[in-house]
Amino acid sequence: MRDALADVLLEVHHIGSTAIPGIVAKPVVDLIPVVRDLPRLDAARRKIETLGYAWWGEYGIAERRFCTLDDGGQRLVNAHFYAGGNPEIERHVAFRDYLRAHPEVAREYEALKVRLAAQSGNDVNTYADEKTPWIRSVESAAIYFYRSR
Repeated sequence: MRDALADVLLEVHHIGSTAIPGIVAKPVVDLIPVVRDLPRLDAARRKIETLGYAWWGEYGIAERRFCTLDDGGQRLVNAHFYAGGNPEIERHVAFRDYLRAHPEVAREYEALKVRLAAQSGNDVNTYADEKTPWIRSVESAAIYFYRSR
């Protein structure tokens, strides 16, 4: 990705549960590639698709470009592209860093995820919706922690 998007890509953050050591996670890596701007990224769409990613556009979230990488029907990567300065970047990175620094909170999150996965089965939308209130309840502390380091 760095080579293909060298003129557009600023940095890449590993987020999501696979970025938090010691907790259960689906074997799907979530990334936030940060780009100079979305029009340049849109112009580079073919480069991303050449790497094997499916392009989904905003996919329900304004100012994001969502791409997925699968192998034989198995999801490997979710890439959530944002332009530098988008507050979603800080929100996700702060949450990750807070859980890394607070293993007890990470274990709470893990327990919630395990319970919700059992309740929602394969309904990923219900699973995501159900964990959102807990994430939002931790978010202010996470952002405060992130900004005060």
